[in-house]
Amino acid sequence: MKKLSLLLLLTSFLAGCGVSSGTADLKQFVDDVMSQPRGVIEPLPVFEPYEAFSYSATGLRSPFDLPVNLDEVIKQATPESDVQPDLNRSKEQLEQYSFGSFSMVGTIKREENQLWALVSVPDSGIHKIKEGYYMGQNHGKVVRVSQQRIDIIEIVPNGVGGWLERPRSLVLAGVEEE
Repeated sequence: MKKLSLLLLLTSFLAGCGVSSGTADLKQFVDDVMSQPRGVIEPLPVFEPYEAFSYSATGLRSPFDLPVNLDEVIKQATPESDVQPDLNRSKEQLEQYSFGSFSMVGTIKREENQLWALVSVPDSGIHKIKEGYYMGQNHGKVVRVSQQRIDIIEIVPNGVGGWLERPRSLVLAGVEEE
């Protein structure tokens, strides 16, 4: 009996899957969609071939640089004076420091009213200097010592093989420069 009831159940399932069961409306819809005109696909755009640009102004002056005056360049190239540092002179202690590391902290008068300046150097303490001493890494010679400042003349390269003199001053700490 079990086999018979299983057989009946199986045939009823298969009868429900028949072809004639209500698919007419679906078939009609598919036919309607297929009969409509189809859309038009636009053709791909035509791309122009890339043309390489050859930049030929690489050797010219940049438009952001100032114009060069050739007369000034030639004038700077030819030394106007025979200024040169004494490279055979033995270096003094304060010539190993850059000029920006110095700070004038005071003055003292020694014998014969000679005025000495007191210069502070980081990690080296306070040093006393007078006219004729050298300081800084650019062959700076002290030419004048006053109560509030030290005047120095440095000898620096001019960039075209020569040398030029450059004045510098070191002002007493806390005093505004004139």
